Amino acid sequence: MAASDQEPHVSAVRPRSYQDESYLHGFLGTVGDLQNDGAFQDVVLEVEGRRFPCHRLVLSAASPYFRAMFTSDMAESRQKTVVLQGLDADMFVEILSYIYSGTLHVSLDKVQPLYQAADLLQLDYVRDTCSSYMAMNVECSTCVDLYKFAEVFSVDIVRNRCLQLINRHFVEVSSREEFCSLNVNQLTEIISHDELEVKEETTVWEAVVRWVQHSREDRIHHLPSILPHIRFNLLTPDDTAAILEHPLVREDPGSSEVIRDAVQKGDPNLKPRLGHTMEMALLFNVERGSNEILFMNPLGGYISCRYKPEDLPLVQNVTVTSDNDIYILTNKRENEDQLSMFKYNHAKNVWEDAGMSSVSKWLRLEKDLKYYNNHLLEVDGILYFLAVDENASVLWMRKYNQHTDQWQECSRELDSATFYCYVALSCGSYLYILTSKEVHRYDPSQDRWGKRTSPGDFPELCTAVAMGTEIFCTDMDLTQSWVYDTESDQWQTLQSWPNPGNFDIDDIPQLYVLENQLHLLVSICLYSDSQEVYRNLIFVYDRSADVWMSLRTTLPDTEYFAHGPYFPVARIYLPHLKEA
Repeated sequence: MAASDQEPHVSAVRPRSYQDESYLHGFLGTVGDLQNDGAFQDVVLEVEGRRFPCHRLVLSAASPYFRAMFTSDMAESRQKTVVLQGLDADMFVEILSYIYSGTLHVSLDKVQPLYQAADLLQLDYVRDTCSSYMAMNVECSTCVDLYKFAEVFSVDIVRNRCLQLINRHFVEVSSREEFCSLNVNQLTEIISHDELEVKEETTVWEAVVRWVQHSREDRIHHLPSILPHIRFNLLTPDDTAAILEHPLVREDPGSSEVIRDAVQKGDPNLKPRLGHTMEMALLFNVERGSNEILFMNPLGGYISCRYKPEDLPLVQNVTVTSDNDIYILTNKRENEDQLSMFKYNHAKNVWEDAGMSSVSKWLRLEKDLKYYNNHLLEVDGILYFLAVDENASVLWMRKYNQHTDQWQECSRELDSATFYCYVALSCGSYLYILTSKEVHRYDPSQDRWGKRTSPGDFPELCTAVAMGTEIFCTDMDLTQSWVYDTESDQWQTLQSWPNPGNFDIDDIPQLYVLENQLHLLVSICLYSDSQEVYRNLIFVYDRSADVWMSLRTTLPDTEYFAHGPYFPVARIYLPHLKEA
């Protein structure tokens, strides 16, 4: 066929959909006008004797509650007037305003009945908006009332926000009149929290006394069930004796018995309250056999504790869990090829066998025994054991199953990883391995490793620590520092340590996070009268100014080791530490 005889080319025309935004908004406005004009209304809703003419179609479109009412065989589907029970008439006015206009007016004085109405009528937007509004307006003056409401309706976002504020401001909240309106279950839940920020346990006892005396005859019989939630192990003998002599206790023999039993038996699982503790970094003395740990907070000072060799065997690794439990891996006395777990007893300032099955630090590969470098990490309450062989080429990984008391093998399939100059740490719900060239992330929910973005070659990467969703790291000589955003998978270069005096760095520098601030401990070597003098310097990083600032604090001239890429940090109960 000649070119002139060919059919003309016709392009394929695809159908498209268009949406008229002005129509959508205009339609709702028209429906509101019909309601205001009283046009086409086909049902009357009666609430607390007040009558509200409405449209079945509009009500059914807005609420599953009305849709079920008007489209089923219920009697209401045929009635011209429907009486609604369990609603406040003023709140129903607000509900109708929202249904016909899409606008919701919320205030603190009506948010609770408005939530109740929305909950009954299954209006998710109204209910969620009320929840968010209550959560944003939790204050000392409102937290008890909102907490009780959230308990009844299971509004977790509000309940959790109230508990956070009550914990943080317990002294003020417990002194208010509304605190005495709590029921016994709510009271015991609050005083059971580790997070109560009270400096003395007597504050909790005094709050209980006020609550009981507010309605003494009705509440005195609850005292024996409340007392076990007071931490008598944190009270002095004089304080305990004073409580035993209190009229509320003396008139109830059962209460006296509960207190004496609590003091006599004690409960090792009861931790110090948050307000009793201070965040402190744990610095381990590198001298073999010293068994010294320096508990240090640059602003609060430091306390050095020495333990007997049998009480603190040679430490292989250490981790602090999200529950503030401190675990160390150590060689088993009877078999050095096996690692056992020790746990720190905060109340007694001692290290005790955690009662967990051992994990091997050796693995036979190609008929040869290879020594492994060990790591102990935690993600979402689960402990993980990681080890890398002496040739920096093989990863071995297990997690601890507390139900079976066994270490279960995990995936160790990393894509072409070489573990030279590497660190392993947890951040959020993942484990990370940063090598000299690569970044790998382990997802526990999938039991799978995946490669992430690397900033390039790390020059002798030696220390890294997680803070929030970010990982901060630096090299051996503190010449380069980076921050890795785990959510965006992006890197940023930071200002490196300035070395203000051109000091010689004597030992591996260590990062750690204390009171939500990035810190760096640097051991330097000074020369005085032809003698070498060693000093430990501490710096804190100012993120807004991108500078390292020196903290003028004095530490012992001792070399300390972190047993990992950073110094572990835990909340420590200072009175027990000082007593020891």
